[in-house]
Amino acid sequence: MIGVFTLFSAFPFYWMLITTFKRTGDLMKRGNNPFIYNEPPTLENLRVLFFDTLYVRWLGNTLLVGVLVVVITLLLAVPAGYALARLTGRWGEQLGIGIFLTYLVPPTLLFIPMSRVIGDLGLQDSLWSLVLVYPSFTVPFCTWLLMGFFKAIPPDLEEAAMIDGESRLGAFVKIVIPISVAGILTVVIFTLTLVMQEFVYALTFISSVSQFTVSVGVPTFLVRGDVYFWGSLMAGCFIASVPVAVLYNFFVDRFIAGFTVGAIK
Repeated sequence: MIGVFTLFSAFPFYWMLITTFKRTGDLMKRGNNPFIYNEPPTLENLRVLFFDTLYVRWLGNTLLVGVLVVVITLLLAVPAGYALARLTGRWGEQLGIGIFLTYLVPPTLLFIPMSRVIGDLGLQDSLWSLVLVYPSFTVPFCTWLLMGFFKAIPPDLEEAAMIDGESRLGAFVKIVIPISVAGILTVVIFTLTLVMQEFVYALTFISSVSQFTVSVGVPTFLVRGDVYFWGSLMAGCFIASVPVAVLYNFFVDRFIAGFTVGAIK
């Protein structure tokens, strides 16, 4: 059963990889076996991706926005989650649920007020518009997630540190943060994944080709009317998804622990 699930999970990556090096004729001919190379592999799809588009620039834009959104999310969600878990007493849970409910508001409903804010700030066609908007999605969910994680840490540990002379901030930094690595890693992975796959706001707020992120640039330039550059599309998706898959693989235990602890507390 595990083997079947592994094959099922790995098949999209296999399909993207094999299509990356397939010739168009090999891919489109109905009589060919789609799971193997019927004609010699080619690098033409990679040439189109890297030299006929700004794919490397889009990767850099995505990474820049992702890092900045992760930093903003951690700076806001970590202290907010800790405060809700420790400092607000019985109201903390209700406030945490209220913050989580804001995450459930469909992004399409927030589009009009967000557009007004971006316009008033003069951030149209700038990556800073995405840096400003994305934390409105990530901070509520990550605050709720970290609140549950902080609740799982016994307050006695912090009280012992404060008896030994540490301030509350010192106990938080030296005791709580190291224990909460799984929850913080969950926040980092969740935020990076959201930034890489978000499409609607990135398409609406950014109009310059050089400012596109991967999620917008790849389909915009490799789908022209009814012509799909499947090989280059699969190459772009494979290159962008492999680092996230490797990150998940390295920290899968901590990621699952972060989600389960945050969900049940």
